[in-house]
Amino acid sequence: MENGILCFCPHFCCNFRFASKFGSSYIGSERHTISFTIRDSPSQFINITSWGREEYIRELSDSFRIGDCIVIENPLVQTKDAEKEERFNPSTPSYYKLLVSENHSTVRTCSQLEVDTRLLSLLHLPIKDTQDFYLLGDIVANGQSLDGKVINILAAVRSVGEPKYFTTADRRKGQRCEVKLFDETVSYFLMVCWDNESIQFAHTWIPKETVLFVADVRVNFDNFRNCMIATVISKTIITVNPDTKEANLLSRFAREYAETAGTDEEEDQSRETVNLRSIVDVYTVQQLKEKALKNVGKSDPIYGITYAYITTLNIDSGISKIIRTRCARCKFPIDDMSGTCANSFCNDNMDNATVTSFDLLVDLSDHTGTLQSCNLTGNVAEKSLGCSVEDFFSLTEAQKTAIKWQLLLERCKIYLKLFLSPNARNGLRVNVLSCKIAEPEEASQVFAIMTMH
Repeated sequence: MENGILCFCPHFCCNFRFASKFGSSYIGSERHTISFTIRDSPSQFINITSWGREEYIRELSDSFRIGDCIVIENPLVQTKDAEKEERFNPSTPSYYKLLVSENHSTVRTCSQLEVDTRLLSLLHLPIKDTQDFYLLGDIVANGQSLDGKVINILAAVRSVGEPKYFTTADRRKGQRCEVKLFDETVSYFLMVCWDNESIQFAHTWIPKETVLFVADVRVNFDNFRNCMIATVISKTIITVNPDTKEANLLSRFAREYAETAGTDEEEDQSRETVNLRSIVDVYTVQQLKEKALKNVGKSDPIYGITYAYITTLNIDSGISKIIRTRCARCKFPIDDMSGTCANSFCNDNMDNATVTSFDLLVDLSDHTGTLQSCNLTGNVAEKSLGCSVEDFFSLTEAQKTAIKWQLLLERCKIYLKLFLSPNARNGLRVNVLSCKIAEPEEASQVFAIMTMH
């Protein structure tokens, strides 16, 4: 400290919460708070909290962003209660915390001339041991044994979704943003951001280029998706493009992945594990198309059930057109000529283990229209056809035709996921989540109801 002024570089403003509370010094009015973490050396960082009027806290929160260098004048230094303070705030090596007062303290951003480049380099240095992290594959493999744990993750950004806005039962407004991550072991892993600051921060990341070291993120088992996901919490500190050996290797992998792997939609379909019991809305084909058009500009997928006929099912085409072979580890496609993984990083370390799966396009029709080129892949395709990929290779052409006509032109109960995609035919991508021949009585009742509307 020099002349009452502290100069820091905010490493990650972990949670700009507007938590309304009543205080004796603000009788009859609400108090609001903002918390953030600052850093001025590789080993030293500290938490800061400010309470005050809503206008003051909003103005303070808008005055700087994650990664800005700031000057803090006259903060109050207090000894922290580690057990209490670090329950909801980042764990810091300092025995103290800082309080910024509306009446006695000031916070301002540094001009470009004032910025110390040594501070900027700290933005790429994780706050935890650079080797203290979980691979995404380990999180998936450990499954529910890690449920509720707070851990560290090193991963690349695959995509950043648009914010989704909602209103709670007590009329509070909120938002959430889904970030898809990947590494050398898993090609898709979901991380959810809930607060405004982390959502804004996420939208500065470049898909398939940005690498993240996410310290103190919570992982949970998501019952709806039937998989593990990560959630950014108020303890979380995210380091973008860490300057570490492990991150540099992952960055190289991410660039090669972007050049070689399939589209996001293709990868998503192979991992679709939504709980079907949570899908209850029934639609005709026309209603699904109309609902999708109303969803323009939104990233939310549409889930629904339709009773329709499969009118196109070309399982008697060439094998290469209906079965896909990928690397068992990184999910890159296998080169047809060499039979090896197209990912050079993976190919140097693996024994070329592969995974084969169905990759079918089907048309679904009812009395209102047709959904063309719907994706029927992976385990869903095996269950629908009643045949595994391995068994399919040994079938005769007559047997393939027999399987085809077991489903073709039969009314089926089909669970679907739809979302707008510029890469898809007609701009609409449809993934089949389940397909079974419908019970005649059930199908008749639904058809009667649908034709009445």
